[in-house]
Amino acid sequence: MDQEAFKQVIREIEDEGVESVYLQFTDTNGILKNIAVTPSKLARLKEEPFFVDGSFLTGMDGEDGVELMLKPDPATFAILPWKSQPGNVGRMICSLYREDGTPYEEDSRGILRKAQERASAEGYELFVRPECEFFLFHTDDDGQATVLTHEKAGYLDANPRDLGESARREMVQALEEMGVEVEASRHEISPGQHGIDLRQMRLMEAADGIMTFQTIVRSVAKRHGLHATFMPKPLGDAEGSGIHLHFMLYKNGKNIFAGTENGTFSREAVWFAGGLLEHMKGITAVANPLINSYKRLVAGTKAPTEISWSSRRENSLIRIPPVRGRRTRVEYRGADGSSNPYLLLALCLEAGFSGIQNQTQIPEGKSMGRLPGNLGEALDYMAEDLFVRDVLGQDLFRRYMECREEEWDNYSRQVTEWELQNYLCRY
Repeated sequence: MDQEAFKQVIREIEDEGVESVYLQFTDTNGILKNIAVTPSKLARLKEEPFFVDGSFLTGMDGEDGVELMLKPDPATFAILPWKSQPGNVGRMICSLYREDGTPYEEDSRGILRKAQERASAEGYELFVRPECEFFLFHTDDDGQATVLTHEKAGYLDANPRDLGESARREMVQALEEMGVEVEASRHEISPGQHGIDLRQMRLMEAADGIMTFQTIVRSVAKRHGLHATFMPKPLGDAEGSGIHLHFMLYKNGKNIFAGTENGTFSREAVWFAGGLLEHMKGITAVANPLINSYKRLVAGTKAPTEISWSSRRENSLIRIPPVRGRRTRVEYRGADGSSNPYLLLALCLEAGFSGIQNQTQIPEGKSMGRLPGNLGEALDYMAEDLFVRDVLGQDLFRRYMECREEEWDNYSRQVTEWELQNYLCRY
């Protein structure tokens, strides 16, 4: 930890009247966790480290519990953008360490840090601009979430058809106050669906930013009497919600995806896209980790299904959008908001970088097959791809697979209302 930066945080806490600080981290499933400490405890953190029970890192009671040390990143300190009583509340995002001070092997943030360090050693730095989609639904009289919306707005519709415009504007303002810059916001295709585009960031900053974004969106929605969800497909007759990731790779201060002539893109852009496509089936269980994720990735919708890239087709899984020069980028359109952004960005960086190293040349428009059709199929592909195992590390890979397999097994045993309606009286 940068001690001088940490001391500056302590001074800011005193100056701003902060009376509580949330120490936050992301568990294996991509769920934000936090514990509140007093400023006096935070100031003593170097001498008296703070520990949490690591057996719950997967969202369930584990068999091999371990005490994990929280190490906050001073660069992530921010004051929550709404006043609380009696004072302000701050937050810091943490990485996880063992009691002896060594990095914890299953820390999602640590996985991304190692991937960045490997690319940096070769002189590369990857930037990403996330486009995040979500739904705003009404809550019932008890404050519980529903899937109801009164609006009928569509893509880019304005107020008064866009009934969520006021809440969305407050979300953008709150994000800016938290240090997460926003490029644009809009109403999306389906009634009740919205999109907010974050600015271009380094990968760690982007992963932290996505977690902050989701927290802010849910909090502001609740203040408006609404429920925000990043569930990939909450409505069967509406478009699903995803996260589009726009990548730009820099070396020596230059975006190497840009072509040497006007209107072109580089071979490195094609190789990067090829690396993503080559490992896409193995990555999908991380990019789309829920049962529900695969109800979004179906034919006849705006979501991609074919594993291919294009510079022309808007609905391709991987795109090289029609902007050139220093803004040339590679866009991955398959992921959704239920994914763990640290693990997802680490895999995208390593896959794209492997494509450049191996000069993976996949012709434009050529299909490498279809995306997995369900979570069970995606887990089979993930288990077979040694690349994914190497990036995540053996321990996290095993833990992640166990979590997702348990979810798939539980789902497979369910008897749904659809089955009862269609089979109970027929057979």
